[in-house]
Formats: sequence, structure tokens, C-alpha cells
Amino acid sequence: MVTRGFVGKKREQGPRDPTERVPPGQHPVNDFPVLTAGPTPRVATEDWVFTLKIGPRPVKKWTWREFNALPMTGVVRDIHCVTTWSKLDTHWEGVMVDEILADAGIEPPTGFMLAHSFDGYSTNVPVADSVGGKAMVALKFGGQPLGTDHGGPARLLVPHLYFWKSTKWVNGLQFTERDEAGFWELRGYHIYGDPRLEQRYTGD
Repeated sequence: MVTRGFVGKKREQGPRDPTERVPPGQHPVNDFPVLTAGPTPRVATEDWVFTLKIGPRPVKKWTWREFNALPMTGVVRDIHCVTTWSKLDTHWEGVMVDEILADAGIEPPTGFMLAHSFDGYSTNVPVADSVGGKAMVALKFGGQPLGTDHGGPARLLVPHLYFWKSTKWVNGLQFTERDEAGFWELRGYHIYGDPRLEQRYTGD
């Protein structure tokens, strides 16, 4: 299920001007490509529930109305897909992971998390890459409710990692004792996924 097709890694460090915001091996696009591993789930907001877990134990659940009552934050970020496209200056609005933990009244009990979605997909994201304003559960894109094809009604947004880490149709976060591989990580994608280091596949 994994096709490499990437050669000649560069190791340039950090953007020095706007054109260098695009990581090695990427190309900028103006549209927003739609990629998915399977059928697109249609999740009605009245059926949407977000669950925070420590291991198998649920800590707190939010309905759509309850989740939308949490503090909202707007961000502008560049995003980078492992299939080599990058989209610059994307506008998102949602609930920071920090706010979710604060509302649940907990501090991260481990250094590792899995994000889960309504279609059974999962991906691992280290806690260090999820807190401190680094990640959110996004509800809007470009000022509009997040479309279904792009993960609506809600998706995880971890923009500094390859975009497969930004789980579509997200319905929960789960703290784990170790760094557990998710759907694509089990199928050959990199366990971390840093675009600047071209960490696309296991061994990169």
C-alpha cells in the first residue's frame, strides 16, 4: 500500500524567505486536494461525540454543542501532505488540545497519544507535538464549517507534521503508555513524520 517514489533528499534547514516555506520534496498548490484511505463517512453533528481517554478508560465526552462551547482559536498555518503537495497560509478555527485537557481537568499522564476517527482510522501524535498551542481539533476552514471531504465536522490539525497526522473525522484522543503506530504507520509510513526531514517512510 506504500509507494516510495521519492529520491534525493535535501537537508536544508528552516525557511529564510516565503519560497522556502515549502519543505524539501514538496510543491505548492492553490487548491486543496482530497485524499482518503477509504469511503468518506457522513457524520451528523447530532451524532458527533468526542471522547478523551487514558488507555481504555474514558475521561470525558463532549457532544457537538458542548465541544463548540469550549474556547475557540483561529490560526493560519502551512500544511504539507506526504504525497508532496503543500498549501500555504491556510486558515483554521477550532479548539486547541490544551483547551480540551483543561476542560477535562487533567494534565497529560503520558508522552504519547493516538487520535481516532469515525472511520476507524488512527494515528499516533506525541504529546509534545499536541500541546503548547501546536495542535487543535479544527471545526472551520477558511471561515466556513469544515467540509466532509476535508474531515468535517471536525479534524485534528497538527500542521508542523505531515498532513496524514491531522486525522480527518476525528472523534477522540487516547493517551497511551508507548508510541503506538496508527493506520498508516503500520503500513510503512514514518512513526513521526517531520516534513523538513522528509520523514515519509519507515527508515527515513
